Amino acid sequence: MGPNKEAEGSEPAPITPGGTYSIQTVSVGCKVHIRRSNPDGSTEERLAEILSIRERQTSAYAARRRPGGTDTAPESLKPEDKWEYFVHWEHFNKRLDEWVAGSRLVLSRDLEWPKPKAPPQPKKAPTTKIPPGKLQKGKKKNKTGSGSAAGKPVPPEYADYSPTPTPAPQTPNYSPIGPSTPLPSIPSIPLKRKADDDEESMYEEDAEGEMDVDAEGEVDAEGDPDADGEVVLLDDDGPTEIEPSPPAQHFSKEVEIEKLRTSGSMTQSISEIARVKNLNRIQMGKHEVEAWYFSPYPQEYAHLPVLYICEFCLSYFGSQFMLGRHRTRCTLLHPPGNEIYRHEDISFFELDGKRQLTWCRNLSLLSKSFLDHKTLYYDVTPFMYYVMCQRDSHGCHVIGYFSKEKESADNYNVACILTLPQHQRHGYGKLLIEFSYELSKKEGKLGSPEKPLSDLGLLSYRAYWGETIIELLVNTTEDLSIDDIAQKTSITHADVMNTCTTLQLFKHYKGQHVICLSDSILERYEKSKAKRKRRIHPEYLIWKPPVFTRDQLRFGW
Repeated sequence: MGPNKEAEGSEPAPITPGGTYSIQTVSVGCKVHIRRSNPDGSTEERLAEILSIRERQTSAYAARRRPGGTDTAPESLKPEDKWEYFVHWEHFNKRLDEWVAGSRLVLSRDLEWPKPKAPPQPKKAPTTKIPPGKLQKGKKKNKTGSGSAAGKPVPPEYADYSPTPTPAPQTPNYSPIGPSTPLPSIPSIPLKRKADDDEESMYEEDAEGEMDVDAEGEVDAEGDPDADGEVVLLDDDGPTEIEPSPPAQHFSKEVEIEKLRTSGSMTQSISEIARVKNLNRIQMGKHEVEAWYFSPYPQEYAHLPVLYICEFCLSYFGSQFMLGRHRTRCTLLHPPGNEIYRHEDISFFELDGKRQLTWCRNLSLLSKSFLDHKTLYYDVTPFMYYVMCQRDSHGCHVIGYFSKEKESADNYNVACILTLPQHQRHGYGKLLIEFSYELSKKEGKLGSPEKPLSDLGLLSYRAYWGETIIELLVNTTEDLSIDDIAQKTSITHADVMNTCTTLQLFKHYKGQHVICLSDSILERYEKSKAKRKRRIHPEYLIWKPPVFTRDQLRFGW
């Protein structure tokens, strides 16, 4: 959806001057200015792209929200408010896409139409030649040379028949991805400190709640390796060399950013691209937050102004009255699992997706509203869930969670991780990551999060890896190798190498690689350490790795 930005050299997008078109003219793919409210209360007119249009509907639950059971009927709305437009704000992240009423469209400003698609170039059919004495694959040579089988007469009615020759199948131009470059072997890395004022920033900012700027930076797209072999097809006149197919084009930065924008963070399913956000706001306890992405809640909850969720059992309701009636009967005050960690006001609960099926499904539905790359909603039985809660006199309130496969072939210690938006920017994301690695230490394994990571998840993991490795090097006086760092932190060798390379810690000194901690890196580490108030204390973790039999690991049978 949206304009085609990949075609280079195409005609510019047509523009209709403001005031010369009506709201019925606006269609999917157009760009128009829309009034948008800023967090400070001001209003601006920002360019946005129309991704979808729907007729405004009134849910049956919405009528119960108003006193007397009445709601604004579609007939009493303004003519332009009978339609809603799902828009993507220019230069903003995809999670800010939202439904807007037609009255917010600024028709007095120019309307930009989608760029016309470039006409497809006709493909040239390759000329094939077969050397004398050789035939195409699948054909049999007749000894008589008359097109019939040897020794068999041809009927008179088929004497002049000449079958149409089947063209030789073209060899597809596959571009296999070459093997990855092996990591350098570093047996021992002595610790050295070196002053370097021009050192790049050590940490990425913890952007768990960053949602007003497009943070999907440039994506490196390397071209596929060129095939040096030549393709030779056979024809009747002789061998002819066919020119190899041109190598794949390098994608530009704009094309990659547009691909990320339309596909979300790391969408795996093509059908997910066409799904627009179906929820507006979510109220959970005393917090009310905006939904970011599509979540497969039932259809009757799609057009509600607010979806009400019980903060303890995570059941969803269409009105506040229904939620209040549910709370009089709901006796759950914490996640229905085993509490394995408690320190101060933070607790962690372990849940089995097979045993607490309904609660884990409700958690997946809620998390899908804030994770665009998540594709599993109901298949929760293969996972263990570790939920972080904050305790008070009313109960244990969910802050975030991470899921983990019961049996991971790739030694992933996290399958999905999320801090709810109302609790972001408080350091809970790093606390979840640290707890996942504490579990890996208990298991005696090296762990890594399942790939691909979302944009915010990648920033949080990079910050945690950097802080953990620097902290280990600062507090250790002996020489450490890459394997020593991995064994002490449970971070995989590849993640350790990538983090050290990103932070530019490797230096070549007297014929070997060493790690140099500059004064600037140490200064940034001290500042980050001072801001990080919450840590996981392993002595308060009471947990043994769960062991599953073969029958318990059979899911869906």
